[in-house]
Amino acid sequence: MERGVMLAVCLLCWSCSVCVVTAIKRADMFPYGTLSGDLILAEGDDETSRVLSLPKPLYFYGSLFSQLYVATNGIISGQDLPMEKQYVDDGFPTDFPVVAPFLADIDTSGGRGQIYYRVTETPSVLNRVAQEVHRGFPDAKFTPTHVVVATWENVAAYEEQTRTAGPSNKVNTFQAVIGYDETDSYVLFLYPEDGLNYFGTRPKESYNVEIELPARVGFSRGEVTYLIFSRTEGPHYSVTSDEQSVKNLYQVGNTGIPGVWLFHTGNRYSFDNIVPASIGGLLDTPPTGGHGLSLDSTTPEYGEFEEYPDNTFDSDNQEEEDDYPHTGGDPEFQPAPAGGDHSESLQPASPDAPSSPSEDSGNQLSYGSEDVPLTSEPRYNSEPAERQYAPPNPPERVPEGDAQRTLKRQPQVPLEVVDVYPSHRNEHPHSPGGHVVSVEGDDVDFDTGVIQYTTENKETCARFQQQCSQNAFCSDYATGFCCHCRPGFYGNGRHCLPEGAPQRVSGKVSGTVTVGSTPVELNNIDLHAYIVVGDGRAYTAISQVPEPVGWALMPLAPIGELFGWLFALELPNSQAGFKITGAEFTRHAEVIFYPGNQRLSIVQTGHGLDDHNHLTVDTVVSGNVPFLPPGAEVTMDPFKETYQYYPSVATSSSVREFSVVSAERGSESFSFQLKQNITYRDCRHDNRAAVLETLQITMERVFVMYVKEERILRYAITNKISPVRVDPTGPELVNPCYAGNHDCDTTAQCIPLEGQVFQCQCATGYRGDGHNCYDINECDEGLSSCGAHSQCVNLPGSHRCQCQSGYEFGFDGRTCVDIDECSSTPCHISARCINGLGSFLCQCQPGFYGDGFYCSQTEGQTVRPRSQCEQHRDRLQSGMEQGGPPSPGAFIPQCDSDGRYQPLQCHGSTGHCWCVDFRGQERTGTRTPPGTAPKDCDRPDEPERPKTYCEQHRDSVQTTSPEGYSIVGAYVPQCDADGQYTSLQCHGSTGHCWCVDGRGQERAGTRTSPGTPSVDCDKPDEPERPKTYCEQHRDSVQTTSPEGYSIVGAYVPQCDADGQYTSLQCHGSTGHCWCVDGRGQERAGTRTSPGTPSVDCDKPDEPERPKTYCEQHRDSVQTTSPEGYPIVGVFVPQCDSNGQYTSQQCHGSTGHCWCVDGRGQERAGTRTPPGTPSVDCDKPVEPERPKTYCEQHRDSVQTTSPEGYPIRGVFVPQCDSNGQYTSQQCHGSTGHCWCVDSRGQERAGTRTPPGESAVDCDRPVEPERPKTHCEHHRDSVQTTSPEGYSIVGAYVPQCDANGQYTPLQCHGSTGHCWCVDSRGQERAGTRTPPGTQRKDCDRPDEPERPKTHCEHHRHRAQTISPEGYPIVGAYVPQCDADGQYLPLQCHSSTGHCWCVDKRGQERTGTRTLHGTQPKDCDRPDEPERPKTHCEHHRDRVQTTSPEGYPIVGAYLPQCDAEGQYLPRQCHGSTGHCWCVDGRGQERAGTRTRPGAPSVDCDRPVPVAPTQRPESVCERWRTSLIEHYGGKPDAQQYVPQCEPDGQFSPVQCYGETTYCWCVDQDGREVPGTRSHDVVKPACLPSVAPPTVRPLPRPDVTPPTNTDITLLYAQGQKIGALPLNGTRLDATRSKTLLTLHGSIVVGIAYDCKENQVYWTDLSARTINRASMATGAEPEILINTNLVSPEGLAVDVKRRLMFWVDSNPDIIESANLDGSGRRTLFDTDLVNPRAIIVVSSTGTLYWTDWNREAPKIESSSVDGQNRRVVVSDGIGLPNALTYDSSSGQVCWADAGTKRLECVSPDGSGRRVVHPSLNYPFSMVYYRNHFYYSDWRRDGVIAVNKDSSQITDEYLPDQRSHLYGIAIATTHCLSGSH
Repeated sequence: MERGVMLAVCLLCWSCSVCVVTAIKRADMFPYGTLSGDLILAEGDDETSRVLSLPKPLYFYGSLFSQLYVATNGIISGQDLPMEKQYVDDGFPTDFPVVAPFLADIDTSGGRGQIYYRVTETPSVLNRVAQEVHRGFPDAKFTPTHVVVATWENVAAYEEQTRTAGPSNKVNTFQAVIGYDETDSYVLFLYPEDGLNYFGTRPKESYNVEIELPARVGFSRGEVTYLIFSRTEGPHYSVTSDEQSVKNLYQVGNTGIPGVWLFHTGNRYSFDNIVPASIGGLLDTPPTGGHGLSLDSTTPEYGEFEEYPDNTFDSDNQEEEDDYPHTGGDPEFQPAPAGGDHSESLQPASPDAPSSPSEDSGNQLSYGSEDVPLTSEPRYNSEPAERQYAPPNPPERVPEGDAQRTLKRQPQVPLEVVDVYPSHRNEHPHSPGGHVVSVEGDDVDFDTGVIQYTTENKETCARFQQQCSQNAFCSDYATGFCCHCRPGFYGNGRHCLPEGAPQRVSGKVSGTVTVGSTPVELNNIDLHAYIVVGDGRAYTAISQVPEPVGWALMPLAPIGELFGWLFALELPNSQAGFKITGAEFTRHAEVIFYPGNQRLSIVQTGHGLDDHNHLTVDTVVSGNVPFLPPGAEVTMDPFKETYQYYPSVATSSSVREFSVVSAERGSESFSFQLKQNITYRDCRHDNRAAVLETLQITMERVFVMYVKEERILRYAITNKISPVRVDPTGPELVNPCYAGNHDCDTTAQCIPLEGQVFQCQCATGYRGDGHNCYDINECDEGLSSCGAHSQCVNLPGSHRCQCQSGYEFGFDGRTCVDIDECSSTPCHISARCINGLGSFLCQCQPGFYGDGFYCSQTEGQTVRPRSQCEQHRDRLQSGMEQGGPPSPGAFIPQCDSDGRYQPLQCHGSTGHCWCVDFRGQERTGTRTPPGTAPKDCDRPDEPERPKTYCEQHRDSVQTTSPEGYSIVGAYVPQCDADGQYTSLQCHGSTGHCWCVDGRGQERAGTRTSPGTPSVDCDKPDEPERPKTYCEQHRDSVQTTSPEGYSIVGAYVPQCDADGQYTSLQCHGSTGHCWCVDGRGQERAGTRTSPGTPSVDCDKPDEPERPKTYCEQHRDSVQTTSPEGYPIVGVFVPQCDSNGQYTSQQCHGSTGHCWCVDGRGQERAGTRTPPGTPSVDCDKPVEPERPKTYCEQHRDSVQTTSPEGYPIRGVFVPQCDSNGQYTSQQCHGSTGHCWCVDSRGQERAGTRTPPGESAVDCDRPVEPERPKTHCEHHRDSVQTTSPEGYSIVGAYVPQCDANGQYTPLQCHGSTGHCWCVDSRGQERAGTRTPPGTQRKDCDRPDEPERPKTHCEHHRHRAQTISPEGYPIVGAYVPQCDADGQYLPLQCHSSTGHCWCVDKRGQERTGTRTLHGTQPKDCDRPDEPERPKTHCEHHRDRVQTTSPEGYPIVGAYLPQCDAEGQYLPRQCHGSTGHCWCVDGRGQERAGTRTRPGAPSVDCDRPVPVAPTQRPESVCERWRTSLIEHYGGKPDAQQYVPQCEPDGQFSPVQCYGETTYCWCVDQDGREVPGTRSHDVVKPACLPSVAPPTVRPLPRPDVTPPTNTDITLLYAQGQKIGALPLNGTRLDATRSKTLLTLHGSIVVGIAYDCKENQVYWTDLSARTINRASMATGAEPEILINTNLVSPEGLAVDVKRRLMFWVDSNPDIIESANLDGSGRRTLFDTDLVNPRAIIVVSSTGTLYWTDWNREAPKIESSSVDGQNRRVVVSDGIGLPNALTYDSSSGQVCWADAGTKRLECVSPDGSGRRVVHPSLNYPFSMVYYRNHFYYSDWRRDGVIAVNKDSSQITDEYLPDQRSHLYGIAIATTHCLSGSH
């Protein structure tokens, strides 16, 4: 009944209306036409405008568009349109984005109408759009920045030419207006009064059937992408459905003005479908016909509805509404916005009309169909917080029979206006709710045709698929949709990660942490975490943590526990946190420390996954933490914690204990309580079994540490998650997958099977057997999801797509679309820009001539090419340098009429000006700030003076961090105009000022604090008085760190003007004050706390009683550190008012109490722990006999170690019952016994060894004479250790019976003897070595001659340590009787002997080994021959340490008299012997063990089958492993050899599946490459035959080439011609095939057209002419071990090479003669070598992994020096840039290509990220290098630093050396 009444009244209301209000006039449309700046669309049937580039992009639905297209057929699109037949006759949705004010088949051919369009920022237009939006959406805070106006004026419908009737004269006029700002877009459709005269068009292919399709009006998002490869229809919204609804467009509207329609069409944050405006209901003017308007859309389902309050009417505003009166006569029926002011609700839209938005309208309407949702899901509203519509009042229910009153409130549309409040459980922080209009109950279908509604509003995957992860699928449920991760991935569906792969986390840590009483700010420091998911290990590192807070935060393992919970090792029936939360969550944790009750808050927010699939989490900490001493260690025991799970939140609470061990306090125990909750977003539509309500996480290992030197805080935690009360280590969970002790790769998943069996499966994106997994390169293997015009970038476990040049990502963020360069007007003003795919073209307009960038009206006029300045300017204006439109504030250079840079350039945004040279480079010193007069740029530059010391000092101060943030607190010196230090310097941060001298050094006594007058620094210094003690004390306090930051908390004493301590001293940080005496010592009892009155320090002290022992004890305890921080845990004794110990003492930190006696000594048995009753200390104690000296001695001996183990060998004295020493003492370990006196001192002569009868100690002792000096000396020598062990080698003086020194003293260990005087002092010249005749010490001394150089040398040689022990192995020179060096010197330990000259210097070539005949040193030297290879080898071996001690175990080669290797070599330490060839190489099968008969080395030795020579495969393998640093990566190629040394038939890159077959010589068999897990079948029966004739080793040079790159590749030398600077792969060929060789180094002689190379396999250096048929020639084949780098000096006709095994650099003539060693010292791994002929300079690299370097010398080996040693890793490649004169290298360690001047200056990075370079050359601004990762030749442009070209040979294996060959010598050849 109620429903019928409502319908009747509604229809009555509409039928009584008189259509007085007509549609808007044409004059009321937005201005359009050429006078308004419009562009005109070309005439035609199916035309599309040129791209309309938007100054700023707009949001349509939720996507961003930066360009629009206007089409003939009544639509605007965000992308170029297809042909009309693909869309013009079809309904919504379309395949492309569409704004359709009137979509029909329109034809403007023959002058039948015009179409205008523009984008504008005109204020009047912006204001009018703002007013219209505020009228339709009163609460929208919208201020448009740009407006797009498109107008179709008098346009006709398409008509077939064959129709008999003439063309129709019906034309339409309508307009679409798009207004937008940074976050929102709104669209107005305007239909003037006579604007619509036809309402549809005939299909072109109607086959004479008289049908007409009504126009479509509305919006379509177009197709959207999901699941990477798939596309689906996007949301759409229809305003019309049939012809009548089209006719109503100009008769009604949704804005209160007929013919004006307003829609909310896009939002930056979230937007699902179009929202129409509504003022007082949908239609202000009802239709006149019987059919009405149908608005198609879908509304989501909501659970709660609320009504708007009654609409009211204010008669005061009726007069203003008369311009547009309502059709109803009763003003009570007039709907008006609730909120008071209705003046604007029906006003005509004029630019001058003021805006008065209502507070309670603007509600989103919901219209029915099965299209798409009108609004977003209410939990995540599309409106940002600042644009939320005002919520309505609480709902009012309409009782039975109140329909009349309901219709009175809303007379035109009997609908409920509802409000939706989201469930608080799911409320999004940025989306507090949204409003919709909906219909409650059954569907309502009004027969009037005005409007249709439905409650079909469910969220579906079709519309919300994009909310799921690309690795998830979407499922529809009864109440909505949910996302689920695909197999192989895990997460919550919105975020999915590959199963089994390790995860990384990055983020920032910020906040303020107070340590003790010192606040420390953490300003966005870095946090990184790495989690091995396979075993639950989570590692967290926080960098740049200041030291005080670094120690204090060690117990804060909960910071890293979050990552352990997210990715814990899952036990059965449990799941880790990430499967619930995904990557977006917020964790709130509170930590309370005990016993101090400090509180710390931790807030961690997950922001999602970044481009590398790494979790991003930011952490904010704030609060207090207890102070921990520097150097402390924190230990946390394993623990378990229970998590409780609720919808959208997980909580836990626990108490943790930890111990702190420090040097100051020992071991202490503390605890903290942790409360936390983790909130996240869940999906409840699928009704799955909820997560277990409780789960238990077990943290088995917790490790924390703070690294002071690196300022890094580290947490390492092992985590397992399981149901509660499940023991992770129980017997039922012994499977290694659950224990975490499996051997699966860190990038693999462990899958448990039966019992202890498990399976390893590589994570998604990885490949392998599970034990070794390697990243799949989706880019190389064609597995990427990248579409057209995009480039694939491989990532670990995944990949990323990036658009090619000229393209950018489209609205879906995945498809690359063309960049319309024409939108930035790069062409001449008189030219037309034609956009193309990835590029554009400029064409001069008719009547103009030129290249499009410069056009002239004069035909034939020579077009001046664009100058460098113009190209620079045009590039910036077009955005080409930034990859997009120019950024606001970018500098655009100014060019004059001739295209040259204007001498004066100014930045339009900053106002700075400067002069430039002809290249546009800024001239130094000409920049002026805004507001100052610019420099005269026509005035020539004055010679620039060098920087002064002050200027260098000033410029070296770092005032900005590497990230560009300013560094606060750094001191920057001030210099005057001449660059000298200004006499007064001030610190900008602290405010202190001081005077300096000419060197910038502070003048003493001139520093003033901030706020005090500065010293007159120009006043000459008065004679400076010495610093007082106070001033020295004050100045010694460190108040700033080495980096210039102030140190908080340090106490700085205060001195008066005379430098004396001020009587009152105060601590600036703590606020305590106290009085001091003249020495600065605190006067007792004067200290006051902050806030209390200070003591009058000038008042004389009362006579002070002396401090008692207790007070001295108390005051001596250190309670603060030297830096002023409190020291926690020290015991401070308590004294009473008289200074005596209080009888009960308690420890403030531990709580223990005990009684003490008057001396403060603890009374035994009185200590009580905290919480127990204390002992009554006033109760008398039974008298206790004090301990005797013996008992104290006995009890003080430590007999057990700190770990509780007994200490063996210590002596424990024995005491009798009265505590006195027993007269006889015995050592329990050694068995010695002796007698002691009452003091326990040993009585001389009473000691007996074990087994002998002891002395009778009770027998009286004869009177003892006093000890003599000798006896004191003898007895003072320590001959036993404290443990009772004898000390060997100590010298004990000998005394006679009277206690005097015997005249002859001898050392019992060394055998040396000497005479002494009565004082025991050695008489000079009397010392004799062992075995020689001793001196007659009774003979008087002869006059002593001065010591000679030899004697001084001998005396200096320390043969006895300062403790008196002999030093074994030291060399002591031998002198003759006259003190001169003996001609023959021998080392007594090693047995070597050699001849010396009179200065004691060894004569070359005279050293002989132990057991050989020494040289005749009296024979004169023969002319010295050059050292042989053996002698170089021998002399390089280090046999003694720098201190002169022999080095045991080093092998020293033995050379004969001619310097050649002895045929038989033996190792002096091991005793092994073997035969060697002439190069010193061991002959196989000749090695014998010590004691076995030696082989006859002069007899030929047959090679046993197992002792064969090294094969080519094995040599190649050894060489590569050496180049890989001994540890090749899993993906690096190492030749695989059979046991017999031959190449394995199958060769693979490391442990990957990239394999191929080779023949017996290691050459690849064509067509056998395979990427499959199953390796290629390379058996002779399957593979092509491997036995073929070997190619002849002759040269086949490329033809018709001027420049050729030569590269070494294993057993061949390849030739790669250059076309300009491009690599011409089509003409590449093999220059020379070298069977059995491994070619490494390569060089070219341009004068003789010959190529030179080193052969690692044959150990030779060779050459060949680059002429057809030429054959190789061996130049050197002896004494080469591992020849690598090779260089040819064309000018001097020399060659140079490095040998990386003996580590030498050699040279020879080009024919191999004149060979000499240049360097054989200080080389570890020499690699590359080049020679610069023009300067005669050699350069080489040494990739010593400990100290890599690049060195240089002259070609004759002189002037050796280091060029670069810092910042390099493995400098493999080396070349010379002849154009700049710089040396350049490519580093396989740092991955950089760098250059530097020969003097070490001008270092720069050319390319920062190479792969694995090996060798490199330079030619014409390009570097060409061989790359071991790509196995090819890569070209890098020096200027652009970009890789410009690449060549990959068909046969893939490592390329070694590279050289450039030319038909003539290039200038600057090297």
